[in-house]
Parts: sequence; structure tokens; C-alpha cells
Amino acid sequence: MSCDAVAFSAMLWMASFNPGQAAGPAPAVAQQPVIPQSVAGEPLFMDIVKRAKQLKAQTEAYRQALAKADPTAAALKLKSFDGFSAQIADLSALDMKGHVTLKERGAVDDLKCILRGISQDLPEKLTAVGAATTIKAQDLALRDMVYLLNDNVEVITAPPQPAA
Repeated sequence: MSCDAVAFSAMLWMASFNPGQAAGPAPAVAQQPVIPQSVAGEPLFMDIVKRAKQLKAQTEAYRQALAKADPTAAALKLKSFDGFSAQIADLSALDMKGHVTLKERGAVDDLKCILRGISQDLPEKLTAVGAATTIKAQDLALRDMVYLLNDNVEVITAPPQPAA
């Protein structure tokens, strides 16, 4: 089932909920939720985490360099930005590979959808950094990139949860 279909199904289910409606009969035997295995120790996902951490540190360094400048001044040329951009593109491709890998395994947790979303968001955040015309706009775009890179690490390293 695609991530969009899962989201749509959840929306329909929530829309059909009626707080005044009596709960149905409880099952005779409670079922244990299926908790997916963590992928954090697999080489692909370890590589994603390593790269995201490195890029987050580089992004934070860019932000520190901007902290000394006048927020209304023109955006600065960021050191080694072309290399940074290439590394963001590589990470985006790895996130998509992680999504495809999990999808092929039939994963039912949210991680596969989150990785696809991060893969799509990374180039957008990078474009925002490059399009910034002031220090303030550049700093905000870099801040958003830091958050996204941090999310990239945390979703992979967080303990697995049962499917919702």
C-alpha cells in the first residue's frame, strides 16, 4: 500500500469515528502488536545516519559563520557549497534507496514513508538555502536544513514502534 493510500485510509477512519458510539466487543484474546525490526544496524541505514550527521554539523557551522553578520546584509557565499550540495543530493538518493528497500520488504511502519519524504525535502531545503538573498533568510533556510538532517538521523535510530 502506498504512503498516500495509508494516509488517506487513516483520514477516512478518523472521519468515521463518532465519540458517542459504543465501543465494539473486545476480542477474546488480545493480540501482541507486531514491532518491526530496527534497521539502524544495517549498512545502508548506518551510511545514511553517518552522512546526515556530518551534513548537519556542516550546516550548523554555516549558521555559526552567519551569526556574526548583519541579518539584513546580503546572503554570504558559503564555503564549499557546491560540494555540500552534491553531498545533499547523494543523501537524498540514499534516503530514496532506503524507502525502496523497505517497500520491497513489505514494511508496514512509517519509516519507509518518512524516508521518501526526507528524500524529496532535502533538495527543496537546499534550493531555499541557495535562493536566500539576506543573511536572515539564509540562516532560516539553514536552520530548516538542520532540522531535516536531524530528523533523518532520529527516524532511523529511534526504537521501532508497532504499526499504527
